[in-house]
Amino acid sequence: MPSVRGAERGGQNGHRGMNHKHAENKALPEPMGAVILAAGSATRMGLRPKCLLELDGVSLLRRQWLALSGAGVQDVVVVLGHYAQRIRQSAPDMPVQWLLNPDPDAGQESSLRLGLQAMAPEVGAVLVLLADQPLLAAQDIADLIAVYRQRPEPTQLVRPVVDGLPGNPVIFSRSVAQQILAGPSSMGGRQWQQEHPEQVHRWRSNNSHYRADVDSPEDLEALMKATGLQLRWPADLQIPSGPAQPA
Repeated sequence: MPSVRGAERGGQNGHRGMNHKHAENKALPEPMGAVILAAGSATRMGLRPKCLLELDGVSLLRRQWLALSGAGVQDVVVVLGHYAQRIRQSAPDMPVQWLLNPDPDAGQESSLRLGLQAMAPEVGAVLVLLADQPLLAAQDIADLIAVYRQRPEPTQLVRPVVDGLPGNPVIFSRSVAQQILAGPSSMGGRQWQQEHPEQVHRWRSNNSHYRADVDSPEDLEALMKATGLQLRWPADLQIPSGPAQPA
Protein backbone atom coordinates (compact mmCIF):
# COMPACT_ATOMS: atom_id res chain seq x y z
CA MET A 1 0.00 0.00 0.00
CA PRO A 2 1.43 3.46 -0.89
CA SER A 3 2.34 5.64 2.06
CA VAL A 4 0.84 9.03 2.87
CA ARG A 5 4.34 10.46 2.78
CA GLY A 6 4.70 9.31 -0.80
CA ALA A 7 1.49 11.14 -1.71
CA GLU A 8 2.66 14.30 0.06
CA ARG A 9 5.83 14.33 -2.03
CA GLY A 10 3.59 14.67 -5.07
CA GLY A 11 2.63 18.21 -4.01
CA GLN A 12 -0.36 19.44 -5.98
CA ASN A 13 -0.21 16.28 -8.04
CA GLY A 14 -0.17 14.14 -4.93
CA HIS A 15 -3.25 12.13 -5.87
CA ARG A 16 -1.86 11.34 -9.30
CA GLY A 17 1.50 10.45 -7.74
CA MET A 18 -0.16 8.06 -5.28
CA ASN A 19 -1.92 6.23 -8.12
CA HIS A 20 1.35 5.99 -10.03
CA LYS A 21 3.03 4.55 -6.94
CA HIS A 22 0.24 2.01 -6.58
CA ALA A 23 0.72 0.92 -10.20
CA GLU A 24 4.44 0.51 -9.58
CA ASN A 25 3.77 -1.65 -6.52
CA LYS A 26 1.41 -3.87 -8.46
CA ALA A 27 4.11 -4.40 -11.08
CA LEU A 28 6.70 -5.46 -8.53
CA PRO A 29 7.03 -9.20 -7.83
CA GLU A 30 5.49 -10.18 -4.53
CA PRO A 31 7.98 -11.28 -1.84
CA MET A 32 8.38 -15.03 -1.51
CA GLY A 33 8.79 -17.01 1.69
CA ALA A 34 9.65 -20.64 2.28
CA VAL A 35 9.01 -23.32 4.88
CA ILE A 36 11.49 -26.21 5.09
CA LEU A 37 10.01 -29.25 6.85
CA ALA A 38 12.72 -31.02 8.87
CA ALA A 39 10.96 -32.40 11.93
CA GLY A 40 10.65 -36.09 11.10
CA SER A 41 12.19 -39.02 12.93
CA ALA A 42 13.57 -40.70 9.77
CA THR A 43 12.99 -44.21 11.07
CA ARG A 44 13.88 -45.81 7.72
CA MET A 45 17.20 -43.97 7.78
CA GLY A 46 18.24 -45.48 11.11
CA LEU A 47 16.82 -42.67 13.27
CA ARG A 48 19.20 -40.06 11.85
CA PRO A 49 18.23 -36.62 10.47
CA LYS A 50 18.13 -36.94 6.70
CA CYS A 51 18.67 -33.23 6.22
CA LEU A 52 22.25 -33.64 7.53
CA LEU A 53 23.24 -36.03 4.78
CA GLU A 54 26.00 -34.34 2.80
CA LEU A 55 26.64 -33.98 -0.90
CA ASP A 56 30.15 -32.74 -1.65
CA GLY A 57 30.51 -31.87 2.02
CA VAL A 58 27.37 -29.68 2.13
CA SER A 59 24.32 -30.84 4.09
CA LEU A 60 20.98 -31.19 2.33
CA LEU A 61 19.51 -28.56 4.64
CA ARG A 62 22.17 -26.04 3.69
CA ARG A 63 21.74 -26.91 0.02
CA GLN A 64 18.02 -26.16 0.33
CA TRP A 65 18.76 -22.79 1.86
CA LEU A 66 21.39 -22.01 -0.79
CA ALA A 67 18.90 -22.89 -3.54
CA LEU A 68 16.26 -20.63 -2.04
CA SER A 69 18.70 -17.79 -1.49
CA GLY A 70 20.01 -18.12 -5.03
CA ALA A 71 16.47 -17.81 -6.35
CA GLY A 72 15.85 -14.65 -4.31
CA VAL A 73 13.86 -16.16 -1.45
CA GLN A 74 15.06 -14.56 1.78
CA ASP A 75 12.30 -15.24 4.33
CA VAL A 76 13.00 -18.88 5.25
CA VAL A 77 11.54 -20.82 8.16
CA VAL A 78 12.92 -24.22 9.17
CA VAL A 79 10.60 -26.36 11.28
CA LEU A 80 12.44 -28.85 13.48
CA GLY A 81 11.27 -31.61 15.80
CA HIS A 82 13.34 -34.75 16.25
CA TYR A 83 17.10 -34.07 16.40
CA ALA A 84 16.47 -30.32 16.66
CA GLN A 85 19.59 -29.55 18.65
CA ARG A 86 21.89 -31.53 16.36
CA ILE A 87 20.41 -29.91 13.25
CA ARG A 88 20.74 -26.40 14.61
CA GLN A 89 24.33 -27.07 15.60
CA SER A 90 25.08 -27.93 11.98
CA ALA A 91 24.13 -24.49 10.67
CA PRO A 92 24.57 -21.72 13.26
CA ASP A 93 25.37 -19.22 10.50
CA MET A 94 22.28 -19.79 8.36
CA PRO A 95 20.01 -16.69 8.48
CA VAL A 96 16.76 -18.58 8.88
CA GLN A 97 14.04 -18.63 11.48
CA TRP A 98 14.19 -21.85 13.49
CA LEU A 99 10.95 -23.24 14.88
CA LEU A 100 10.43 -26.28 17.10
CA ASN A 101 7.41 -28.50 16.64
CA PRO A 102 6.66 -29.81 20.13
CA ASP A 103 4.77 -32.77 18.67
CA PRO A 104 6.57 -33.72 15.44
CA ASP A 105 4.91 -37.13 15.33
CA ALA A 106 1.58 -35.38 14.75
CA GLY A 107 2.51 -35.28 11.07
CA GLN A 108 3.73 -32.86 8.45
CA GLU A 109 0.54 -30.86 8.73
CA SER A 110 1.46 -29.70 12.22
CA SER A 111 4.91 -28.57 11.09
CA LEU A 112 3.50 -26.81 8.03
CA ARG A 113 0.99 -24.90 10.11
CA LEU A 114 3.73 -23.72 12.49
CA GLY A 115 5.79 -22.53 9.56
CA LEU A 116 2.89 -20.69 7.93
CA GLN A 117 2.05 -18.94 11.18
CA ALA A 118 5.60 -17.57 11.30
CA MET A 119 5.60 -16.11 7.79
CA ALA A 120 6.25 -12.37 7.60
CA PRO A 121 3.12 -10.35 6.75
CA GLU A 122 4.59 -8.98 3.52
CA VAL A 123 5.13 -12.46 2.06
CA GLY A 124 2.74 -12.98 -0.82
CA ALA A 125 3.49 -16.60 -1.64
CA VAL A 126 5.05 -19.56 0.16
CA LEU A 127 7.20 -22.43 -1.03
CA VAL A 128 7.07 -25.63 1.00
CA LEU A 129 10.17 -27.82 0.78
CA LEU A 130 11.03 -31.26 2.06
CA ALA A 131 14.41 -31.38 3.75
CA ASP A 132 15.57 -34.53 1.98
CA GLN A 133 15.65 -33.49 -1.69
CA PRO A 134 19.31 -33.68 -2.73
CA LEU A 135 19.15 -32.33 -6.27
CA LEU A 136 17.24 -29.07 -5.89
CA ALA A 137 19.19 -26.05 -7.08
CA ALA A 138 18.50 -22.33 -7.38
CA GLN A 139 17.41 -22.69 -11.01
CA ASP A 140 14.79 -25.30 -10.03
CA ILE A 141 13.34 -22.91 -7.45
CA ALA A 142 13.47 -19.98 -9.87
CA ASP A 143 11.67 -22.00 -12.56
CA LEU A 144 8.92 -22.95 -10.13
CA ILE A 145 8.49 -19.34 -9.02
CA ALA A 146 8.29 -18.21 -12.65
CA VAL A 147 5.55 -20.76 -13.37
CA TYR A 148 3.67 -19.62 -10.27
CA ARG A 149 3.79 -15.99 -11.38
CA GLN A 150 2.36 -16.97 -14.78
CA ARG A 151 -0.13 -19.53 -13.50
CA PRO A 152 -3.58 -19.64 -15.10
CA GLU A 153 -6.59 -18.20 -13.32
CA PRO A 154 -8.08 -19.11 -10.89
CA THR A 155 -5.29 -21.37 -9.62
CA GLN A 156 -3.50 -20.46 -6.39
CA LEU A 157 -1.15 -23.42 -5.93
CA VAL A 158 1.47 -24.84 -8.29
CA ARG A 159 2.78 -28.37 -8.00
CA PRO A 160 5.35 -29.83 -10.40
CA VAL A 161 4.36 -33.14 -11.97
CA VAL A 162 7.11 -35.37 -13.40
CA ASP A 163 6.20 -38.47 -15.42
CA GLY A 164 2.67 -38.18 -14.08
CA LEU A 165 3.81 -38.19 -10.45
CA PRO A 166 3.60 -35.28 -7.99
CA GLY A 167 6.82 -33.51 -7.12
CA ASN A 168 8.10 -30.97 -4.62
CA PRO A 169 8.39 -28.16 -3.65
CA VAL A 170 4.93 -26.70 -3.99
CA ILE A 171 4.20 -22.98 -3.99
CA PHE A 172 0.95 -21.27 -3.07
CA SER A 173 -0.55 -17.87 -2.39
CA ARG A 174 -0.91 -16.23 0.99
CA SER A 175 -4.66 -16.74 0.61
CA VAL A 176 -4.11 -20.51 0.54
CA ALA A 177 -1.89 -20.25 3.62
CA GLN A 178 -4.64 -18.36 5.42
CA GLN A 179 -7.24 -20.95 4.40
CA ILE A 180 -5.04 -23.76 5.69
CA LEU A 181 -4.57 -22.01 9.03
CA ALA A 182 -8.31 -21.28 9.28
CA GLY A 183 -9.09 -24.98 8.87
CA PRO A 184 -8.89 -27.78 11.44
CA SER A 185 -5.53 -28.90 12.82
CA SER A 186 -5.54 -31.79 10.34
CA MET A 187 -5.60 -29.37 7.39
CA GLY A 188 -2.36 -29.17 5.45
CA GLY A 189 -1.32 -28.60 1.87
CA ARG A 190 -2.38 -32.04 0.66
CA GLN A 191 -5.82 -31.74 2.24
CA TRP A 192 -6.30 -28.26 0.77
CA GLN A 193 -5.46 -29.56 -2.69
CA GLN A 194 -7.99 -32.36 -2.31
CA GLU A 195 -10.70 -29.85 -1.37
CA HIS A 196 -9.81 -27.32 -4.09
CA PRO A 197 -8.62 -29.26 -7.16
CA GLU A 198 -9.77 -26.49 -9.49
CA GLN A 199 -7.30 -24.10 -7.84
CA VAL A 200 -4.28 -26.38 -8.29
CA HIS A 201 -2.05 -25.89 -11.34
CA ARG A 202 -0.29 -29.18 -12.06
CA TRP A 203 2.79 -28.06 -13.93
CA ARG A 204 4.16 -30.79 -16.19
CA SER A 205 7.94 -30.85 -16.01
CA ASN A 206 10.64 -33.26 -17.13
CA ASN A 207 12.95 -32.12 -14.33
CA SER A 208 13.62 -35.13 -12.12
CA HIS A 209 15.02 -32.88 -9.38
CA TYR A 210 11.45 -32.26 -8.25
CA ARG A 211 10.91 -35.98 -7.67
CA ALA A 212 14.21 -37.02 -6.09
CA ASP A 213 14.19 -37.53 -2.33
CA VAL A 214 15.89 -39.93 0.04
CA ASP A 215 13.82 -41.78 2.63
CA SER A 216 15.88 -44.96 3.03
CA PRO A 217 19.33 -46.48 2.40
CA GLU A 218 17.85 -48.01 -0.75
CA ASP A 219 17.06 -44.51 -2.01
CA LEU A 220 20.67 -43.51 -1.44
CA GLU A 221 21.84 -46.46 -3.53
CA ALA A 222 19.31 -45.70 -6.27
CA LEU A 223 20.42 -42.07 -6.38
CA MET A 224 24.05 -43.08 -6.77
CA LYS A 225 23.24 -45.53 -9.56
CA ALA A 226 21.09 -42.97 -11.41
CA THR A 227 23.30 -39.91 -11.01
CA GLY A 228 26.70 -41.00 -9.73
CA LEU A 229 26.18 -38.78 -6.70
CA GLN A 230 26.94 -40.23 -3.28
CA LEU A 231 25.45 -38.80 -0.14
CA ARG A 232 27.44 -39.27 3.05
CA TRP A 233 26.66 -38.90 6.73
CA PRO A 234 28.74 -36.54 8.85
CA ALA A 235 31.26 -38.40 11.01
CA ASP A 236 29.18 -38.41 14.21
CA LEU A 237 26.15 -39.90 12.44
CA GLN A 238 27.92 -42.73 10.62
CA ILE A 239 26.99 -46.25 11.63
CA PRO A 240 29.93 -48.71 11.68
CA SER A 241 29.51 -51.32 8.97
CA GLY A 242 31.00 -54.11 11.08
CA PRO A 243 32.88 -54.97 14.26
CA ALA A 244 35.98 -52.95 15.00
CA GLN A 245 39.19 -54.60 13.90
CA PRO A 246 41.87 -55.22 16.53
CA ALA A 247 44.83 -52.88 16.43
